[in-house]
Amino acid sequence: MNRATVKELLTTVIFQLTKNLVQPQAKTNSILILFINTPWGQHLNFEGLDLPPNVELTTNKWRFREATAVVFHIPTFNWLYRVKKQAGQLWVAWSMECDKNYPQLNDPEFMQHFDLTMTYQLNSDVQTSYFSHYGADNLDQILKTPPEKKNEGNLASLFISSRFDQSGRLEYAAELMKHVQVHSYGKQLTNRGLKNDCGRKTKWDLMANYKFNIAFENSTAPDYVTEKFYDSLIVGSVPVYMGAPNIDALSPADHCFINVADYSSPKELAEYLLVLDQDEARYQEYMAWKKKPLRAEFLKLVDEQRDHPFVRLYRKILKQIG
Repeated sequence: MNRATVKELLTTVIFQLTKNLVQPQAKTNSILILFINTPWGQHLNFEGLDLPPNVELTTNKWRFREATAVVFHIPTFNWLYRVKKQAGQLWVAWSMECDKNYPQLNDPEFMQHFDLTMTYQLNSDVQTSYFSHYGADNLDQILKTPPEKKNEGNLASLFISSRFDQSGRLEYAAELMKHVQVHSYGKQLTNRGLKNDCGRKTKWDLMANYKFNIAFENSTAPDYVTEKFYDSLIVGSVPVYMGAPNIDALSPADHCFINVADYSSPKELAEYLLVLDQDEARYQEYMAWKKKPLRAEFLKLVDEQRDHPFVRLYRKILKQIG
């Protein structure tokens, strides 16, 4: 039995022992939102959120019975059947992962336990697109940052580290690399090393020096558009995109990316990239959007997510409980 399994069992036992000992507080006007688990054990920062004084957010499992709402991070929670919903309590299904990798998110029998959803999907109760991580207040400005001059010989970059591959991206990328030069820095298909890796800044600095970035999602599903796409646009590298079939609905501008779905094979795509590499005027057409207003539909999505997801979740809970 590995350490992670032991930790999960201990957590379950402690939760079962304590949930019957902790008595719910007398009903008041207060609202308690419990995040019963967090994404891969990450710390959640509740500081500075624009919430009324009678609203409290916590990760303290001991307060389960008094919680108005309980938020479950679905990809890292696998003991739902051991938890009993309290009378009047709301349950929230939370995930930023693709439902192709976590099919329970599309399982009606499983999802019937939840009253609200907080996901990347456009029809979610609390929609959390990946672009919201950049901050809605200045997203327009950072997207329009002028691109840097590209280094000679830097045609395309690739960053794939996860083994999740519902989209077939690894096979496609490997074939593409036979026809065009791609510098791959991730743990998969690696042919370049990273020195002094400082996380996102290092990645952004590298990507900015390439004409194209191979932005392949690990799964192909509607609405699932991650930072792979938005990072490329921000740093001024044209995304060569594989992923959501409705990518246009989540794109900030027209003609700002190249869609793999428009090409019959990796070879045909490679030939097009080489044409653009030799024709600077045609390449610059993919940068023209940075000098124009962003699409109204995209700006509407940004505006709808201007407030923090946890604040918007509170409002949904308040509406639900009346």
